Amino acid sequence: MNRNSKIYIAGYKGLVGSAIVKNLKTKGYENLITRTHSELDLINQKAVIEFFENEKPEYVILAAAKVGGIKANNTYRADFIYENLQIQNNIIHQSYVHKVKKLLFLGSTCIYPKNAPQPMSEDCLLTSKLEYTNEPYAIAKIAGIKMCESYNIQYGTNFISVMPTNLYGVNDNFDLETSHVLPALLRKIHLGKCLEENNWEAIKEDLNKNPIKCVKSYELGAKKEDKIITRESSKQEILNVLEEYGIRLHNTEFVKPNTNLNKVQIEIWGSGKPRREFLYSEDMADACVFLLENIDFKNTYEKDSKEIRNTHINIGTSKDISIKELAYLIKDIVGFKGELYFNTQKPDGTMVKLTNPSKLHNLGWKHKVELENGIKKVYEWYKNAK
Repeated sequence: MNRNSKIYIAGYKGLVGSAIVKNLKTKGYENLITRTHSELDLINQKAVIEFFENEKPEYVILAAAKVGGIKANNTYRADFIYENLQIQNNIIHQSYVHKVKKLLFLGSTCIYPKNAPQPMSEDCLLTSKLEYTNEPYAIAKIAGIKMCESYNIQYGTNFISVMPTNLYGVNDNFDLETSHVLPALLRKIHLGKCLEENNWEAIKEDLNKNPIKCVKSYELGAKKEDKIITRESSKQEILNVLEEYGIRLHNTEFVKPNTNLNKVQIEIWGSGKPRREFLYSEDMADACVFLLENIDFKNTYEKDSKEIRNTHINIGTSKDISIKELAYLIKDIVGFKGELYFNTQKPDGTMVKLTNPSKLHNLGWKHKVELENGIKKVYEWYKNAK
């Protein structure tokens, strides 16, 4: 790539895409193409065809996807497999049709089997069954890997697949119903701190930035109905929806005598025992741009291989932490004094999921931002974001 190359970033407003755009701009790439969902619906095949015909990008970064945490993946199973397959099929095929020089397809390490050997290397793919709760999303991403490989083998394209571990960073999704574990914990614990300090202005400011859907039917006025809770909602409505998401206020009790702090308990799904690896989004973006600049498909497999498989590349830190340890780390960073309650009636998901990024290390890249510093950066951004 050169600094004037025409680069299309699909999904540029999300956690992944925004970090990649920032990295590219920092390195002097100026000819970046972006479209919002309202400007280009990537599920619409006709719209994608017209976009490629008009723009003719030289490079494509496929960071657009329907994503979410364990609850969203398990609830909206049809949406996750359909929308992700459609997005991938449209963009990968049009990249072939319009002779894109290189495409980078972003997936996720949830492609690996539930009981894969730890840490997970690329050759674990398709060796046993997937984790049930995110199986539809994982299958879509596996299809994307195989589509890239197949087009490369049959048509000589230069499409690379990367599988980042769990990501976090600025511009993350902090919706309490659909977000991943780290941003969900960060927001819940932040709201818990505001509640224990009786800081209603901070709570309302949070709701102004990220309204919360009242999923259960509460008695709101004359009838029961779902409702979006914002800063304009009453205190009782806000308390109701916070409790629904596991942020509970005990009005007459205090954390410590004479502290004037409300007693607040935060519920966390599962036992807290599962271990997860987390990668700062700006590190992930740096890895992606490194691969675009330096690595081709031919560099992703052994030259004497009789069968070309598992050409995707893990992006990770090779370090993990339990959900319980993560929750207490965030609790300390946020300054929350209340109680964390782990609800063992809720699912844990895969118990261990750690990547082996040695393939990427051997290609010349390693992560820089450690977890505690990364969370501190995200929390400062979250508090100050407009």
